[in-house]
Amino acid sequence: MPFISKDWRSPGEEWVKTQEGWEKKKVLECTSQRYPAITNYNNSDDNPQKWAQESEDGDKTNDAAARVPPHCHITIKCTREIAGFNGLSEAVRRLDFSSAVRDVRRFNYICALLELLLGGQRLTHLPGAAQKLLLSMLEQLADQVATSQQNLSGLRALVVALAALREAERRACWGRPLGSRALWGHHDHAIARINRIASSIRIQEPGPEVVPKLHDLPEECVREILLRISDHRDLDAASSAWNVMASVCNEQRIWRELVNFHFTQQQTETILAKDKDGDDKDVDWKKVFHQLRKLYGLREDAQYAETLSLCRHCKCLFWRSLGHPCIADQCPEYRERVKEAGGPLPPHPVPPAAFLKFFSL
Repeated sequence: MPFISKDWRSPGEEWVKTQEGWEKKKVLECTSQRYPAITNYNNSDDNPQKWAQESEDGDKTNDAAARVPPHCHITIKCTREIAGFNGLSEAVRRLDFSSAVRDVRRFNYICALLELLLGGQRLTHLPGAAQKLLLSMLEQLADQVATSQQNLSGLRALVVALAALREAERRACWGRPLGSRALWGHHDHAIARINRIASSIRIQEPGPEVVPKLHDLPEECVREILLRISDHRDLDAASSAWNVMASVCNEQRIWRELVNFHFTQQQTETILAKDKDGDDKDVDWKKVFHQLRKLYGLREDAQYAETLSLCRHCKCLFWRSLGHPCIADQCPEYRERVKEAGGPLPPHPVPPAAFLKFFSL
């Protein structure tokens, strides 16, 4: 029987069955240390604890391998020498997106990625394994919001987009979604759990033992907090929450600092030259900000505390704060050539929209 493999002498990829479906063993080997939920699976020997025991033994004998940071090699351009494609589900596992949901620095990045997949209805065009994995990520995100009681607005936007996608699929083909009934049955259960988690979230005020509270802070401290907000929607929400915040948000300094954060001086001067009728004191910086936002858009790299990065040497996606095993560090000959060329190149930031362009969606 013919088989498909990178090497004709190899028996092909080895697949194992996990709680989330079938997955390549080489992917599980690099993520088992970071995904406790998928370490127990049924292999060919029908021993559900064998892989978990092997992982525990690997912790004792090979601690260095367990500390390998999450990373994923991708194919930028197919040539005669390099042929292949990038799988979204494999990249999500290798980059440890499930754990990234619990990191406050990467939370907004994961939310933006899920919003792109749900809003453009790309989720239904993905393979079944990728659909189940992304819904599992959304469920973990809902659990994180329920535990931390933060970013509730982002979760609600995702739940609304998910409900709209589900309703559109229900009307797509004779009153039922197009595709496997078993798969959509699994999706319906996951969507019901997500909605149940989202509807049960109640923001509770801290008890009397927690001091000082926000209302006890002086106006100077409140102003310093608002000056560190980079999203204009958060400023609008803060102004509607408390009258002191509303008065601070109406100050021109808040919006001037927001303009300086998102736009260059040349872009700002272009708008000011059109609307300037008097002194700089008469400038409505809130109006200037919205004009610049509609004309140039916001800085995408500044909206997230951390984004994925693309290594220009080994074509590897990784988290900047965690690093990755690079050929520029491991190969002495390549390191010498890089040094002769002027030093290593800085990694390129990869926003959520650019990340999805690596895959055929």
